[in-house]
Amino acid sequence: MSSSTVTSVPSMEKESLNPYEIVQTQIDHAGKLAGVSKDVLDILKKPKRVLYVSFPVKMDDGSIRVFEGYRAQHNDAMGPTKGGIRFHPDVNMDEVKALAMWMSFKCSVVNLPYGGGKGGVVCDPHDFSKAEVQRISRGFMEAIADIVGPEKDIPAPDVYTNAQVMGWMMDTFSRMKGHFSPGVITGKPLILGGSKGRNEATARGCVFTIEEAMKTLKKPMKGATVAIQGFGNAGRIMADLLAAEGCKIVAVSDSKGAIYQPEGLNLQQVEHLKDTASILEDPDSQVLDHPEDLLSLEVDILVPAALENVITRKNANDIKAKIVAEAANGPTTPAADNILFKKDILVLPDILANAGGVIVSYFEWVQNLMNYYWSEEEVNGKLKDMMVHSYQEVHTMAEEHKTDLRTAAYMISIKRITAAMEARGWF
Repeated sequence: MSSSTVTSVPSMEKESLNPYEIVQTQIDHAGKLAGVSKDVLDILKKPKRVLYVSFPVKMDDGSIRVFEGYRAQHNDAMGPTKGGIRFHPDVNMDEVKALAMWMSFKCSVVNLPYGGGKGGVVCDPHDFSKAEVQRISRGFMEAIADIVGPEKDIPAPDVYTNAQVMGWMMDTFSRMKGHFSPGVITGKPLILGGSKGRNEATARGCVFTIEEAMKTLKKPMKGATVAIQGFGNAGRIMADLLAAEGCKIVAVSDSKGAIYQPEGLNLQQVEHLKDTASILEDPDSQVLDHPEDLLSLEVDILVPAALENVITRKNANDIKAKIVAEAANGPTTPAADNILFKKDILVLPDILANAGGVIVSYFEWVQNLMNYYWSEEEVNGKLKDMMVHSYQEVHTMAEEHKTDLRTAAYMISIKRITAAMEARGWF
C-alpha cells in the first residue's frame, strides 16, 4: 500500500519510551478506528490485576537475599491469562503491565482462548549459580501460586528463563497443590509434558509471517538479505530457518556488539563463536563500530529480536529494510511507526509476528490437559496454518481500512476481546 493511503498512529509531541504508555496509545488509536466505545477502551487500557511480591532466597554462601517480582494479568474475558516470566535487572511494574497487555492482543489476534499475563523477577541470572537460580525460581512460584494455575494463569519462558526454570516452577506448584500439574506452565522440558517444536516456535512463526509478507511484496525469499538484531534463542533459530529458505544473513548482533558480512555470514562459524567466545571474533566479518548501525543496513528484511524501544523517532528515518519483522516485544515506538509507514516499510507487528511461541504454548497446554502428545510435524503444521491464516486476516483488515498491519492487528484483537466482554455481560 502506498504511504498516501496509510492511517498512521497519531504522533506525540514528546516521544514516550514507557511501554505502558505506548500500548495505551496503540489501544486508543486502533480502538477508535474499530468503532469501540471509550468506556470499553478504558477497560482495555488497564490490567485487571498486578501482584507485587518479595521473597527471601538462601544463597550458596549461606546469606539471605530478598528478591522482588511481579505478575500482571490484563484481561481474562476470552480465557485464562497467558504469558512469560522474565529474569532481568530492568524488570519493573510498567514493563510487566505493558507486556501483559500485548499478550492479550497477541493471543486474540491469532484467536487463542486466552487473555494476557506477564511476570518477572528483578535479577540477572548470570550473576548466580544454577542452584541459586533454582531457589529463585521456586521462591517466585511460591509467591505467585495463589493467582496462577491451569484454569487461571499459565506462565512460560521469557528473557533469561528457559525450560529448566519452567520445570522447577511446575514442580514447586505441583508440590504445593499435592498433585502433578503440568498444565500450570508451558515451555517445560519434554519429559515433564513440554511440546515438541516449542523451542523453535517463536522463530518459526515469525518466519511464516515473513514468507507471507514477501508474497505480499511479490519478492522471492531466495537471495533476500537479512539483518538480525539480537542473536539469542529466537534470533539464532530465525537465522537458521531463513537461511534454509535461501535468505542471506548478512548481519547479527548480541549484547557484545554487531558483525556484518555483505556476502553472507558463515552461520555455523558464527554460532560456534557465540557458544565458545564471541561473535565479534568472527574472522570473516566486519565488526560495526556502533552496534545500532545494524538497524540501518541496506537489507530486505530487518528482524529486531531483542528488547523494547530499539526503533525510535531518532533512528527510524535511517532504516532501509523493506520489511521489519518484530520478533521482539515492543521494539518500535509509535513515533517510529509513523515514519516507517510514510517510508512504505512493511512492519510485521510483534503481536502477530512473534505469536508462534504462545500458539505452541497453547498446543502444549492442550496436550497437558488431554495427556496426549503430538509429533513435531503435527505441531509445526498446525502452527503454520494458524500463522498464515492470522496474517491473511490482518492483511485483509489493513487493506479494507487503508491502514498499517499493526493497527489492523489491534483492530481484530480489540473487536474479539470486546465481543467476549459483551457476551459475558461486563458492560
